[in-house]
Amino acid sequence: MKELDLELYNVRTDLALEAKELAERPGMGAIPGILSDTTDEDGIKVTVLQVQNEQGSQAIGKMIGHYVTIEVPGLRSGDTELQDRVATQFAKHFESFLERLNISKTARVLVVGLGNWNVTPDALGPLVVENIMVTRHFFELMPDQVAPGYRPVSAVAPGVLGITGIESSEIVQGIAEQSKPDLIIAIDALASKALERVNTTIQIADTGIHPGSGIGNKRKGLTKDILGIPVIAIGVPTVVYASTIVNNTFEMMRNHLEAHKGDPNQIFGLLNQMEDNERLQLVREVLSPLGHDLLVTPKEVDQFIEDIANIIASGLNASLHQAIDTDNVAAYTH
Repeated sequence: MKELDLELYNVRTDLALEAKELAERPGMGAIPGILSDTTDEDGIKVTVLQVQNEQGSQAIGKMIGHYVTIEVPGLRSGDTELQDRVATQFAKHFESFLERLNISKTARVLVVGLGNWNVTPDALGPLVVENIMVTRHFFELMPDQVAPGYRPVSAVAPGVLGITGIESSEIVQGIAEQSKPDLIIAIDALASKALERVNTTIQIADTGIHPGSGIGNKRKGLTKDILGIPVIAIGVPTVVYASTIVNNTFEMMRNHLEAHKGDPNQIFGLLNQMEDNERLQLVREVLSPLGHDLLVTPKEVDQFIEDIANIIASGLNASLHQAIDTDNVAAYTH
């Protein structure tokens, strides 16, 4: 008999916050080894999560380190004032990562935009790189003419294995050996388990990144262990699995019926009594004749991806260069 691959029925997510939510059980209390604090201010929800030890790491399946998740459902409305505030919040939280890693004001930084520029939901990294203020060449060619308040910043979009035939990690490693940065910032598109977090959420982590992990296509990682340099990862969920959408829809319909004093059992019957993972397993079994689960992104992804790439780029520019006011990054957002 063929052994069942239980990995097929796990909810795939790149977000540490979602991994924590999946690990939590009613009445069990806080997860040992996990510290979490959430604030919500004017539509911007920020969760600071720390995986303290191996016990916490195994509980949620994420590496030991710090994770900040910024959730802004209003980003889908295209509100430029909100985008400016999100960029400012992002810059401030990113600065806290620089301080925690003891990255000096003059440290050399390499920004890496991971992803495929030919596929819109995967083009976040290259789009951010297009808007990064690169300065390393000025320090190399005319250091006496560089104004105070700037640091050497370089940027690259290495493409994907299917285009270059080379692992992104290998390309970055070769560049790092030549340019010798003190810090690498890796930006990539992620996968989420929740529809409402797609294109509205930004995660910052000091644990590095494994490109493609959220869609089950794990590549060689960009981490301090591999590169020998601290790596801060920035990611935005741009896709969700079709099976997750179907499963979430069951849950939303059930909640809707309960809110209107209906009886979900009359409509869903056995489905309403199943655990979330059991229902997700059933959905994937139904979808299996297609040969694979589908990855889905909103039809407005073109505008969403540009907006959030500008937010990240302007926030990075403000936090990397002292000459740019972190409290007012509006001029660098559009």
